[in-house]
Amino acid sequence: MPLHDLIIIGAGSGNSIIGPEHDDMDVAIVERGLFGGTCMNVGCIPSKMLVYTAEIAELAANIGPKLGVHTTFAGADWPAIRDRVFNRIDPIAADGEQYRKGLDNVTVYQHDAVFTGPKQVQVGDETITADKIVIAAGARPWVPPIDGLDAVGFHTSDTIMRLDTLPRRLAVLGGGYIATELGNVFGMLGSEVTFIVRSDAMLRNEDEAISAAFTDAYKQKFDIRFMSGVTAVRREGDEIVLDLFPSHEELRVDEVLVATGRVPNGDQLNLAAHGFALDEKGYLITDSNLLTNIDGVFALGDVTNPVQLKHVANHEAKVVRHNLANPDSMIEVNHEFIPHAVFGHPQVASVGMTERDAITAGLDVTCHVQHYGSAAYGWAMEDTTSIVKLVMDSGSRRLLGAHICGPQASTLIQQLIQGMVFGQTVDQMAAGQYYIHPALPEVIEQALLEL
Repeated sequence: MPLHDLIIIGAGSGNSIIGPEHDDMDVAIVERGLFGGTCMNVGCIPSKMLVYTAEIAELAANIGPKLGVHTTFAGADWPAIRDRVFNRIDPIAADGEQYRKGLDNVTVYQHDAVFTGPKQVQVGDETITADKIVIAAGARPWVPPIDGLDAVGFHTSDTIMRLDTLPRRLAVLGGGYIATELGNVFGMLGSEVTFIVRSDAMLRNEDEAISAAFTDAYKQKFDIRFMSGVTAVRREGDEIVLDLFPSHEELRVDEVLVATGRVPNGDQLNLAAHGFALDEKGYLITDSNLLTNIDGVFALGDVTNPVQLKHVANHEAKVVRHNLANPDSMIEVNHEFIPHAVFGHPQVASVGMTERDAITAGLDVTCHVQHYGSAAYGWAMEDTTSIVKLVMDSGSRRLLGAHICGPQASTLIQQLIQGMVFGQTVDQMAAGQYYIHPALPEVIEQALLEL
């Protein structure tokens, strides 16, 4: 049984743990897929490259003509778009793998990892062990149990971005961030997209005002079947037929994207059978130092955290990297203000509590919604739909949450994140610095002043 000093399971954010401070350690990396993990290969990076492309198409098709610019959208060369993305990304994964394999103190095992004991991991035909283990095994798309779905050749976010041809008709199951981002990409590039959504709104976990604004925007562009589901799927020739409920309608499409959520990979590692503590949803439980209940075993990223954001996993990897090298002076993870963004069109960005969260928690809050069009740049854009919503604690006058739906949302929210982290009041954020006129951040200033 090979004995290492450190085993790292997963070469996404887990791959960034190894630094010069670990040069004296015998390290094993177990990775069954591509180096770089979900974000680099099938998530954040390729999807945002496609999002940017789709945004250009939407500007040409819809925005330019409204402003008197003679732009049109004549169609997309999907293979060229796809190849631009993956011809840049695939070499990065390959180079990362070769770099790790070239290090004298690192052994790469390209197999599934399955625990056969608290510190024993089967990889292929071998079982390896180590004093220290880091579980960074990620998550995977959840596929609902729909009759016939497995037989028709459906796609998830892992596969849809590598399609050979742009589908003429695409059904998207789901109304969350993956569904809305990728559905918008294909819709703006020329596919006829139908969303099948169980609830009555898109992005229903966002603040209600943001979800409503986003839903209204998507209803203008796409066929959305709210409060709907799929009872069965079958293939008839080149078509995929979905039986919808409660309408009993048959929806005929060329491809299906299943974007109904993600689940942690802890079950595939057989963690529960060997004493690892998991929560009711299967996430591996860690303490503030990111240690599991098994001595010497750390965990990070999507296998532990339902937030499932790359910037969270990267932060956690830095914590684990430090704690491995400094066991007597460990640092704690900071999850107080975790922002997120949805790169649809419009964009959505959020940090902190929604109004619904704050009221449920029994807090005394003051809320305000500010429209982009009230600021000079928003007015110049003729923006009539984008909004900023702030949730303030009425007593302390500190922000509890900030939520934006509109252009540059993921950038505009950063100054509010910083103010919240440093404990500034709304008044200090509004009046403590200059806001460039007539730049779009003035809408943030105006929202703060209204509070």
